Amino acid sequence: MTAIDPITLGVIQAGLQQVCDEMDLTFSRSAFSPVIAEADDRSDGIYDADTGALIAQGEGGLPVFVGTMQFSTSTLIEFIREGRALPPEEGDIYIVNDPYLGGTHLMDVRFAMPFYYQGKLFSWLSNTGHWPDIGGAVPGGFSANATAVEQEGLRLPPVKLVKRGTMDPEIYAIICSNIRIADQRIGDIKAQIAALNVGARQLTQLLDRYGADTVKAAIAEWRQRAARQMRAKIAQIPDGTYRSVAWVDSDGVVDEPLKIALEIEKKDGDLYFDFAGSSPPCRGPMNSVIATTCSSVYLAMKHIFPDVPINAGTFEPLHIKDPEGTFLYAKYPRPVSGCAAEVSQRIAEAVFAALVEPLPDIVTAAPAGSSGNFALGGFDPDKNRPYVMYQLSGGGYGGSAALDGLTNGCSTIGISKTQPIEVLEQYYPVLFHEYALREGSGGAGQQRGGFGVNYKVELRRGEAQASFVMDHGRVGPQGARGGGDGAPNTVTVYRDGKPYVPEHLSKDQDIPIAVGDMVAVCTPGGGGFGDAYARDPALVLKDVARGYYTVAQARELFGVVLRSDLSDVDAAATKALRETPQRQAG
Repeated sequence: MTAIDPITLGVIQAGLQQVCDEMDLTFSRSAFSPVIAEADDRSDGIYDADTGALIAQGEGGLPVFVGTMQFSTSTLIEFIREGRALPPEEGDIYIVNDPYLGGTHLMDVRFAMPFYYQGKLFSWLSNTGHWPDIGGAVPGGFSANATAVEQEGLRLPPVKLVKRGTMDPEIYAIICSNIRIADQRIGDIKAQIAALNVGARQLTQLLDRYGADTVKAAIAEWRQRAARQMRAKIAQIPDGTYRSVAWVDSDGVVDEPLKIALEIEKKDGDLYFDFAGSSPPCRGPMNSVIATTCSSVYLAMKHIFPDVPINAGTFEPLHIKDPEGTFLYAKYPRPVSGCAAEVSQRIAEAVFAALVEPLPDIVTAAPAGSSGNFALGGFDPDKNRPYVMYQLSGGGYGGSAALDGLTNGCSTIGISKTQPIEVLEQYYPVLFHEYALREGSGGAGQQRGGFGVNYKVELRRGEAQASFVMDHGRVGPQGARGGGDGAPNTVTVYRDGKPYVPEHLSKDQDIPIAVGDMVAVCTPGGGGFGDAYARDPALVLKDVARGYYTVAQARELFGVVLRSDLSDVDAAATKALRETPQRQAG
């Protein structure tokens, strides 16, 4: 293997990252669906030719796809070797969304292109995009009541959608015959293909400049360094065993919470994750496939140690025991539509809760931990066409030892953000009456949690069906080191002015919506960090002055007595009133 100097290593590392970033940008800029074009619910990466191991991923991609795309590419390679998938040729692109083959849920559709350089297979380029519909029982694919994966939509094994540069019309016809708004999917498909083609062009230029041997040497060295960096970070954790529990509200079918029991052992410089004791496989769609379970642990550790670069070496010190017999290792035909968007975030929450004890200056209280999946499907009479609107929403981040939590942050699993409401109103027959900070939702603490959001949306034309797969409706995100929990998620549907709350709180499907009916959602706040009574009274006053908490909440949550006439306090008045708060005795 060619020796490589540090400067060249750094330049090639940045070059590989830039290839992935260019793919991300092309994908979003070219996509038709707002969930990709505006919310960036997608990811792109480069993977090893022989093993599928991660080489590089775009910085703007969803972290939860880091592990799943590695699993998926490895599975595709295995399928090819076993003769279960056709062998690759230049210009081919495979499509797959089977959750049990290294995936998430069916809506996350993965493309993989064999990348050849000078006639030899050098690597795989792969991306994942969230399609707004994949067929199944409900528009948008988020079936809250599914009891089998077939009810969730079209399931594709690894097949060649593009053969030698030409899209296969028969495969494309099968896809379009099984999904809603099929005529609109071609825009996202071509965007996904274009991203891979851009990546191939950019990677060719990098190889032309440095040579294949030098780039391979850089990749190998970069992987070794990532593993060393992760182990150096893990060294901060004392040897021992750390435990935590996180809860999923319900599976959408049986109204009972699902337990995630986690035990993390630090020994010999590595971390060992064991989910034994978690709930058994469930009837509803909150099962998690093993690729998503592992990826959730990876992304949680990347949250804790964000400066460790992402490649396969990053994961080498992280050993995850297969959680056989639990809902965190779903096998066919268990439904899984909630695994990537919701269960993954409960897994990450369990990791945070376990490691906040040995790393109190690094790990935060629990974030909102829900993607807030809301799908509205119907027919727009003005545009004379069907539609599926998929919306995700942010929430509060957990407080930390140093700072209050971020308000309306993106979900734990990625950088996806709520699409601008102006864009949604332009595309779909809806009107937003409210999109605002959810006051009082942050968990109390010495550093409080961030706040969620409130939104209320009205149907303006036609008829539609609303479906929800959210979480944290039973209990809010857990606080840390004595901090309070964040406010839980709430969903209310107003039909003919009468409120309807789903039996499973934030999970339901096929709720009929007529003109004038409204959907109101309040997303969770983040957990608080530390004793709320230790919070600086001046900060409590500032929060009350800004309307974040009421005077009564300041007294109840933080033990601070304030004047009751603070509704119009401005910055100057706040400064003048800094001495007003008095901590309650006892």
